[in-house]
Amino acid sequence: MNFSGKYQVQTQENYEAFMKAVGMPDDIIQKGKDIKGVSEIVQNGKHFKFTITAGSKVIQNEFTLGEECEMEFMTGEKIKAVVQLEGDNKLVTTFKGIKSVTEFNGDTVTSTMTKGDIVFKRVSKRI
Repeated sequence: MNFSGKYQVQTQENYEAFMKAVGMPDDIIQKGKDIKGVSEIVQNGKHFKFTITAGSKVIQNEFTLGEECEMEFMTGEKIKAVVQLEGDNKLVTTFKGIKSVTEFNGDTVTSTMTKGDIVFKRVSKRI
């Protein structure tokens, strides 16, 4: 499955609780809670480039499946992680006590990030 495309956030659940749990300042949480961010994914074999634009903030991360990489987390912190492919449609990684799952189903992308008992869920559609 090729994941390349542009996707815009349609809905999100538990945004504020999750952002607080990962240490995001309240003023940034309030600015970001209603932004319908856009993610652009470019896949070339096992190599991925994600560009996430939310308002004026742009985060770019690149990784190759199964290899350790350095990525920028939404807090601006640099983290090391290994992204794995589960089945043929899920990208999964764990870092700093957070499990991230991005599942592709047709034109819909469902991303969940779980920290403790807080699950942040974001659903995006291809644009």
